[in-house]
Amino acid sequence: MPLTTTRIHADTATVTVASLTPAVTEWSVRYFGPWWNAAAADDAGPGALSDGGGLVLADVDPVRVDDITTLVTDYGHDETTYANTRTLVARADGITYAVQPGERIGYQADGRRLVIVGDEAEPVAVAAARLARELVRGQLLADGWTVLHASAVTHNGEAVLTLGDKGAGKTTTALLLALDGWGLLANDRVFVRLESEGQVRVLPWPSAAALGLGLLDATGLYDQVRERVLAGGQLHPTQHPTVTQALMDGHREPLWRETGKELKPQFFPDQLASWLGLTLATEAHVAGLLFPTMTPDALPALVDNRRTLTNADVFDQKTEDRYPDIFGLTPTAVTATQALTEHLARLPRRSLVLSHDTAASASLLTKTAEEITATH
Repeated sequence: MPLTTTRIHADTATVTVASLTPAVTEWSVRYFGPWWNAAAADDAGPGALSDGGGLVLADVDPVRVDDITTLVTDYGHDETTYANTRTLVARADGITYAVQPGERIGYQADGRRLVIVGDEAEPVAVAAARLARELVRGQLLADGWTVLHASAVTHNGEAVLTLGDKGAGKTTTALLLALDGWGLLANDRVFVRLESEGQVRVLPWPSAAALGLGLLDATGLYDQVRERVLAGGQLHPTQHPTVTQALMDGHREPLWRETGKELKPQFFPDQLASWLGLTLATEAHVAGLLFPTMTPDALPALVDNRRTLTNADVFDQKTEDRYPDIFGLTPTAVTATQALTEHLARLPRRSLVLSHDTAASASLLTKTAEEITATH
């Protein structure tokens, strides 16, 4: 079987995903294509690193999974959680080996060259895309970019970032504005960098988008999503099976884990356009900031709140919660963020209370975002 490859570009960062299993490289095209420049390529192998980029070699190979599991056991290992999965990590002779026993996925990392193996194509494809994104992140961080915990929408090349704690309404804000014609650049994280001309440039962080059943229903998207699922359409595999069943059964109320975390439909990046009709943006310059608070029964309104960026809004090696740098892909030197945060603090910013009245919330958000971009 011939080797297939996908080449990914994000600003100056490049990564090649190569596999003997076409489904693996096709997955990366689908996952990164809408937000980053990802397409099938003709070359792969060691030469893919000659431009300073990264290389992911990913295949279905159960025997190699067993071999890596043995290596991790023999070398002694640390245990951590990576991508919400129990992961065992060992290092020897400058090479990192890792295995996720529950997923039957094995990893070998030597600098920016990663090998990923598993028992089945889909888990391998998911892991390959995740690590390709981490390779891009490492290169962008080394080039002065910072990752913020924010959603972003754009209009005429200008972006409005939405920041806040979990549950504050970042994704809801982005969705409501995108449904009103704004370009969706990111739903949870963004790359930002202060440029020499004094503007803050922003790039997307491709990821599955989690949209609650109640939010889909309130925005009129539920029925079209359910129709797709009933017709055999598949949402992202990280979605909990009970969510799929709820959609098939026509259940519209939010679903919750015993821990209190909401279970939500998980959309591929391309499904935001093909299923929901949203326009995806690829880059912009930051015009201002929104700081929402979600209060279900409140009247949507602007509030007098001096909230600005905090350390919790910036993802670094200390605050990263889902993707710790177990493979040593990010630079050890931390990019100084003081000038960036000071510049963002000088931009127009608004604090808002949003509610489950999506029409009123959308109206307030559109008016506020338009005012921000008009004054920038």
